Amino acid sequence: MPTIPSIILDAHQDIAWNKTTFGRDFTQSALLKRSREINTPTAAEQGGATCGLPEALLGRVGVIFGTIFAPPAASTPAPWRGYQTPQEAYRIGMEQIDVYHRLADTHPQIALIRTQKELDSVLDTWQEGVPFEKHQVGIVILMEGADPILEPRAFAEWYEYGVRLVGPAWGQTRYSGGTRAPGRLTPQGRELLEVMASYKAILDLSHMAEESYLEAVDSYEGTIIASHSNPRRFCDTDRHLSDDMIRRLIARDGVIGTVLYNRFMWHNMPLKADALAERIAEIIDYVCQLAGSARHVGIGSDWDGGFGVANIPASMDTIADLRLIRPLLSARGYSATDMDQIENGNFLRILRAALP
Repeated sequence: MPTIPSIILDAHQDIAWNKTTFGRDFTQSALLKRSREINTPTAAEQGGATCGLPEALLGRVGVIFGTIFAPPAASTPAPWRGYQTPQEAYRIGMEQIDVYHRLADTHPQIALIRTQKELDSVLDTWQEGVPFEKHQVGIVILMEGADPILEPRAFAEWYEYGVRLVGPAWGQTRYSGGTRAPGRLTPQGRELLEVMASYKAILDLSHMAEESYLEAVDSYEGTIIASHSNPRRFCDTDRHLSDDMIRRLIARDGVIGTVLYNRFMWHNMPLKADALAERIAEIIDYVCQLAGSARHVGIGSDWDGGFGVANIPASMDTIADLRLIRPLLSARGYSATDMDQIENGNFLRILRAALP
């Protein structure tokens, strides 16, 4: 196994959804997208773009969990973008699968990660001495909301196309209660978890209703994470995690990705100028104190996931600025080893446990 290079792993970006819904091309700079979107409906609805391949490479964001996200029609201001039936969710999901495969097929600095070998191949490009133009961003596909899976055994098809992580919920789905939709796992949801476990797929608990979350933590036989969730101590809604939920995930050796959305880091969202990035380190430290170590927290930015540059911390502008988190942790006394775990090691451990 190669030495782990100094990279950042971001456990949540809606790359394909941005492409299919707004025409945003991940290979283009976030700044270019901003300039092209001035005075457009996309800018008004989503805010200024923060994510792009050039910024990821500049910021050494070497691995990203890229989502498949099909929103329910009732949840979006443009219902034609969402689904009303499982078949429509399936179509949306497959369109996004195609985005990731096209990116990997057409750009030498983007690769899909489906296996240990492919993970190692991407990490090798970040080893010391490798030229910048040879660096690669590896994408691990994560399904956010499982309704595109027509029935539990159909997960096999998605696994074949590269899906390695599944979050059963966003809002309510056929599989699970979700954000603002209390409820337990459905019978189909329990069957889906059994099928996923047979493939060693990673279960993403983010967005699951508390009842579903606790049931899944107790019953799922595979590896678990919460790709983009914060403690309720900082944002007290059912979208986030109580201390008990965090402790239960820690007991299963899971990892929580810290969401870097101002609305999710403060009870009352401040103006950007007042949203100091030190809050990120405070949230990460809170999880570490609950855990007694730095083993169970990472980064799940969710940037460009329905909000833009105006709603991320004051000193941050693009995904390249994820590197600013490390000095904030250092100022709190975190060791280099702990910071490496938070930046990449914890989620890489999860991938090592699950990828074939």
